[in-house]
Amino acid sequence: MSFNTFGRALRFTTWGESHGPALGAVVDGCPPGIALTETDIQPFLDARKPGTSRFTTQRREPDEVRILSGVFEGKTTGTPISLMIENTDQRSKDYSEVAKSYRPGHADYAYDAKYGFRDYRGGGRSSARETAARVAAGAVARLIVPSVSIRGWVSAIGGDVIDEANFDAEQIGQNPFFCPDAQAAARWESLVDKARKDGSSLGAVVTCEATGVPAGWGAPIYAKLDADLAAGMMGINAVKGVEIGDGFEAATLRGEQNADPMRPGANGPDFEANHAGGIAGGISTGQPVRVRVAFKPTSSILIPVPTVTREGEAGEIVTKGRHDPCVGIRGVPVVEAMMALILADHFMLHRAQCGG
Repeated sequence: MSFNTFGRALRFTTWGESHGPALGAVVDGCPPGIALTETDIQPFLDARKPGTSRFTTQRREPDEVRILSGVFEGKTTGTPISLMIENTDQRSKDYSEVAKSYRPGHADYAYDAKYGFRDYRGGGRSSARETAARVAAGAVARLIVPSVSIRGWVSAIGGDVIDEANFDAEQIGQNPFFCPDAQAAARWESLVDKARKDGSSLGAVVTCEATGVPAGWGAPIYAKLDADLAAGMMGINAVKGVEIGDGFEAATLRGEQNADPMRPGANGPDFEANHAGGIAGGISTGQPVRVRVAFKPTSSILIPVPTVTREGEAGEIVTKGRHDPCVGIRGVPVVEAMMALILADHFMLHRAQCGG
């Protein structure tokens, strides 16, 4: 059985490998009549594409998207939307050693154990390159929920956390780290540079917030909005942790501290806090929906690491090629895309059951 599809009412399937001829996504369930061209998708892919600074992989991919189906005369038809992104700068020869030995921290051994065979060129489906397809699909999802605004940023790299007092949304697009704190961005330059020059890598935390989500999206028990957010974010390659609202911090609070007090408002309750991250009982409350996503350090590094070969012999491996010294930096557009896809899915599920 294969699991390459996510969603219920709005479903998307990603396909392709890191070093194959192309990769892409099929978005099924998109309502008809929505204006859609490649120019609606391309800016989000441009934000994610490699080679934009010395702090990302130097693989040069234009990541130009083509719409192959589901659009006629500039509008969606209600049929599956097929999106394709060609791979143009693969260097499969860089992975000759990976064909013989497993990279610790990567999915090499796990894939081999499951399938008895693996695409060692860049990791195949386990490569973060797969996320380009999600970003393309997420651009379509944003058009389904145009009243929702989604914004992500890097809130920590290598354990160095931004100062919330310095938060400036305008800064997010002004530096290569998607960082809202100019002082933190300046520190991160030397931090990531050192890891890159050492042949190592760093982890990162991405925070994403969606505003304009009305109360009522999500469903109890088995279709909780926060459960789907957690599953979707954990499905991103290199993600090892997800928090909704205060997340693990909530476990350190007393009940009165963790509550989100309410007061009467003009259009429903006014909340005085948002520890729950905009979701209660699996259903949105009308507050901003907030999620934090932890990315591990890139496993492909130039520092020798003990490993075993496919034959079970001891050895060491150094991963050559072009890799992100901090994969979480380019994770921001991916996290935003998953937020859009999940919210659009729940919007359609809510409309199907409750109307409106």
